[in-house]
Amino acid sequence: MPTIVAMAALAAVFVTGCGSSDDDARGGAPETTALQVTEPGPFFGECGSISDDEVEAAFALGEFSAVTRNSVGCEWETYVGGPSVSFSWYRGSPIGRERAGSDLIGRPAADVEVGGRPGFMGSAQNELGQTVLCEIGVDFGGDFIHWSVTYANFTPTADSCAVARDLAELSVERAQS
Repeated sequence: MPTIVAMAALAAVFVTGCGSSDDDARGGAPETTALQVTEPGPFFGECGSISDDEVEAAFALGEFSAVTRNSVGCEWETYVGGPSVSFSWYRGSPIGRERAGSDLIGRPAADVEVGGRPGFMGSAQNELGQTVLCEIGVDFGGDFIHWSVTYANFTPTADSCAVARDLAELSVERAQS
């Protein structure tokens, strides 16, 4: 019997502790957190609707030895770890996080507009002042696309920012609402 009395007393403590809250002070209304819901952006076909041949022609460094495709993007490489071009499609993700990442790793982002859409561009130069890496992100509200072009340690055969912008413009142009 003492065990039942002890358990009843313990239960009363828990109920009393849970029975009073800040909800009573606010008239019983629970706190809510605003959830931002945005319309999904357009559909981008595989690899941003850009063909391997179009990427190869824009990059101007010869054939790619490796092409990787997955559900969110593609990467074209002259060899693994070498010069490359990549496309990524971020659904339901804020572009600001990607832009901040560019700033944090030493590629200060500048505002750009691609096909009437806002975005950012970040780049890095080699010791000769040549732009050897460029990335561009294009915002579609709740989604964004991202192109990155790097010539790594090779002498660039084209302006990496011009290549990234051209590919981004083609993707935006070919997007399906």
